[in-house]
Amino acid sequence: MAFGVFFCCGNGYYKNSDIKCCQEELLTGTVNKSKEFKKMRKIILLIQVALLFLAVTKTYSQPGWFWQNPLPQGNHLYSVQFINTNTGWAVGEFGTILRTINGGANWSPQTSGTGNRINSVCFTNANTGTAVGHFGTIIRTTNGGTNWTPQTSDTTKFLFGVSFADANNGTAVGSGGTILRTTNGGINWTLQTSGLTIYLYSVCFSDANTGTVVGQNGTILRTTNGGINWAFHISGTSNTLNGVTFTDANNGTVVGQNGTILRTTNGGIIWTPQTSGTANTLYSVSFTNANTGTTVGYGGTILRTTNGGINWTSQTSGTTISFYSVSFTDTDNGTAVGYAGITVRTTNGGTTWTSHLIVTIQHLSGVCFTDANNGTAVGNAGTIVRTTNGGINWISQISGTTNSLFSVSFTDANTGTAVGYAGTIVRTTNGGTNWNSQTSGTISDIWSVCFTDANNGIAVCGGDVILRTTNGGTNWIIQMSGISSSILLGVHFTDANTGTAVGGQGTILRTTNGGINWFSQTSGTTKGLNGVSFTDANNGTAVGSSGTILRTINGGTTWVSLISGTIEHLYGVSFTDVVNGTAVGSQGTVLRTTNGGINWTLQESGTGNELYGVSFTDANNGTAVGSFGTILRTTNGGVPFVNQISNEIPEGFSLYQNYPNPFNPITNIKFDLRKSSNTKLIIYNILGKEIATLVNEKLNAGSYEVYWDGSAYPSGVYFYKLTTDGFSDVKKMILIK
Repeated sequence: MAFGVFFCCGNGYYKNSDIKCCQEELLTGTVNKSKEFKKMRKIILLIQVALLFLAVTKTYSQPGWFWQNPLPQGNHLYSVQFINTNTGWAVGEFGTILRTINGGANWSPQTSGTGNRINSVCFTNANTGTAVGHFGTIIRTTNGGTNWTPQTSDTTKFLFGVSFADANNGTAVGSGGTILRTTNGGINWTLQTSGLTIYLYSVCFSDANTGTVVGQNGTILRTTNGGINWAFHISGTSNTLNGVTFTDANNGTVVGQNGTILRTTNGGIIWTPQTSGTANTLYSVSFTNANTGTTVGYGGTILRTTNGGINWTSQTSGTTISFYSVSFTDTDNGTAVGYAGITVRTTNGGTTWTSHLIVTIQHLSGVCFTDANNGTAVGNAGTIVRTTNGGINWISQISGTTNSLFSVSFTDANTGTAVGYAGTIVRTTNGGTNWNSQTSGTISDIWSVCFTDANNGIAVCGGDVILRTTNGGTNWIIQMSGISSSILLGVHFTDANTGTAVGGQGTILRTTNGGINWFSQTSGTTKGLNGVSFTDANNGTAVGSSGTILRTINGGTTWVSLISGTIEHLYGVSFTDVVNGTAVGSQGTVLRTTNGGINWTLQESGTGNELYGVSFTDANNGTAVGSFGTILRTTNGGVPFVNQISNEIPEGFSLYQNYPNPFNPITNIKFDLRKSSNTKLIIYNILGKEIATLVNEKLNAGSYEVYWDGSAYPSGVYFYKLTTDGFSDVKKMILIK
C-alpha cells in the first residue's frame, strides 16, 4: 500500500512528505489479557530485550540490494564533472557517488561514507577531488574516489557548490550565506564573510584568487583575492541564480530561475541578460571556451550556444525529466544528470543525446512475483511494468487507465489483477499483454487486493467497503467490514476463506468464511497499519506507521508488538515461510528477519527513496518498489555482498575457491586480509574483459565473503581476481545454467 510523495523543485532542493491517509486516533475496546496472550508476550519480549543491541545492524559494504530501475541507479543526481572524455563523477542523494572511466557507458558506485545528500563535486585531476553536501558534509579523495575521507567543515549548513582552482585552493558555498575556503586541500576550512544570510548555490574560480558565487534573489558575489573580500555585483534580476561558469577571469555565464541567462565579458563588471527562449528553471551551465556552452534545467531542457550566448538553441533531450547538472570536456563530449538518477550523454555537441535505460519514474506502489522470474509492478498514472527474467528487463504495459494503481496480485504467471484510485480494477489473463477494466461497483479508492486462485479474490477500500469476487472479477460483490471509521490499506488471504485486513487506527479484521462475516481483532496499537502477510492460517505479520510490527502465531487471536528498531513508516511486508520475512518503508528502509520477527536487521538498500511494496518468492529472491520508479532486487535475501565474517587477523592474504563451483546463478567467494588494505575483487569473462567489480574499497584486516549473482551472464568460464596492497591472485569458476 502506498502513500503519495510530492516533489518540490523550487530552487534546486527537494523535500519528500508522506501523506497520511488517515489520522491516528485512540483505539477503543479492551486488550486481550488471556493467559495465552500474556505467556506469548512475555516470551517474545524477553527474547527481544536480550537481543536489543543485536536487533538492528547496518553495514556500509556493497548492499545485497541492487538497482533494476532506473539504471544505473535511481537516487537523484545533483552534480557531474568530467576531467576528460572518459573519466567523470556524479554525486547525489543518499551519499551517492558514481564513477565512469568509459564516457558514461558504465557507472560504478563508490563508497562515500555518508548517507547525507551530496550536492556538488569538483576534481582538479584524475585523482584529486572534493564533494560537498548537506549538514556541512565535505569529503575528499586523492585516489580517484577509491577512498573518500571526511573533512571538518565546522558547520552544519547545507553546502551546495564547490570549486577548486588547483589541488590546494578551494571554496564551498551554501545556506545562510556560507562561504568556506581552504588553501591546503581541505585540511583546514575557514569561514569567510559574505555579508548574507541567503542560500548560495554555485561557485566558480578561474584561478586561486578570482571567483564568483551566485544564489537567491539574483545575488552575484565576486572576489579577486581568494575571498578575503567579496564584492556585490549588479545582476539586474531578482530571480534565483543556480549555476555559474567562467572559462577565464573575464568570460562567464550565469543561469537560473525562469530561464534566466546572464553573460559577462569583463569579469562581472557588467552582466548582460541573454534570451534563452524558455521560462523553465535552468540549474547548471558548462562552457569549454568563450563561445561554446550548454545549459540544462527543468523538464529535460537543454540549450546550446556556439557564439557566447548571442543565440541559444534548444536541443532534443528525449525526456521531460529535469536535469540538475551538466559537464563538457570539449565542444563535442558532454554529460547531463538529474532527477531519479537520469544520465544522458552526447558525443556530437548535443545533436543527439543518449540516455541510460529508465522504464518509468512514476511512483510504484505495489509489486507481485509468482516465481523468481515473473513479476509485475504498478503505480501512479496507470503505470504497469512487467518482467519475465527476474528483473533483468522490465517492460511497460498498457493498463488502459491513467488512474493510479496501488496494488497488484497474480496467482500464476498469466493471471493477475490490479486495483487503484476511484474504484479502478484491471485484469489480465495473458501476463499483461492485455489489461481489461472491470466494474468494481464503488468509487472509493481500492488500496489492496489479494487473490488465492484465478477466481477468488478480495479487495479493500476506504470506509467499510470490502469487495469480493468468486469468478475472477466478472462480478465484484460489496461486503461490509463494520468499521466505517478506518481506511483498510492491506489484505492477505491464505485460502479462499481465511484472510486478514489491516488499516488505520490499528484496525485488524479477520474472516474465516470468505468475507461473509468479518470480526475485529485487538491489535494493541492505534498506529496505522499499512501491510500484512500470512504464510498459513495462523502465522502472520502486520506493519505500519512509526516502525510498527505486529506478529501473530494463532490467526490473530493475539497480536504481539515486535521491536523493529526503526521509527520510519513501514508500508509493505512479505514472508515466504514462518521465519523469513522482509518489511520496507520510508527513507529506503528495509528490515529483514530470519527468525519469525524475534529480531529484525536493518539492511542497506542503497537509497533514501520511499519503498512502498515488496514481494519475495523464496528466502533469497525478492523485489522492492517505490518512489521515482524505484525497483530494487536481491537474490541473496538482502545480505551485503561484501560481508566480514571474522575480524581475527589471518596469517596472510588468501583468495579461496568459490563455492559452489560450478554454480547457478549465485556463488560465494571468500578471502583473507592480513592487514588493512585497498582491496579490489573483479570478475572477468573468458576473453579477459572486466564485467563486474564486487569490491573496490579499503577493508580492515579480517576474513570476508562476497556473493556474486551471475544471472545476467551466459554460461561459461569466468575468472575472479583479488588485488590488495602487495598481493594478487586469480581463480577460475564455471557458471552453468
